[in-house]
Amino acid sequence: MQTTDIIGSVAAVLTTLSFIPQAWQTFKTKDVSGISLPMYSMFTTGVLLWLVYSIALQSWPMIVSNCITAPVALAILSMKLRYRNAATPAEVPVG
Repeated sequence: MQTTDIIGSVAAVLTTLSFIPQAWQTFKTKDVSGISLPMYSMFTTGVLLWLVYSIALQSWPMIVSNCITAPVALAILSMKLRYRNAATPAEVPVG
C-alpha cells in the first residue's frame, strides 16, 4: 500500500467516524435545532458529488468513506426536514 493510500484511508476513517456522534445524538433526541438546513443540504450534496468523483477516480478510500458518510448525512438532513418544526425541550410548556 502506498503512503498516499494510507493517508487517504486514515483521513477517510476519521472524517467518516466524526459524523456518527452527531447522527446518534440527533436520532436519540430528535433535536435538530442546532443543525443548519442550508449547510447540511450543501454538505450532503457535496458528499454525493465526492462519491461520484471517487468512483470516477477508482479511489477506494474515498469510495468507502463516501458510501458510509452519504447515508449518515442524508439521515441527518432528513431528520432536520422532518423535525424542524418540532418544539425543542426548552420550548415545551411545563404544567
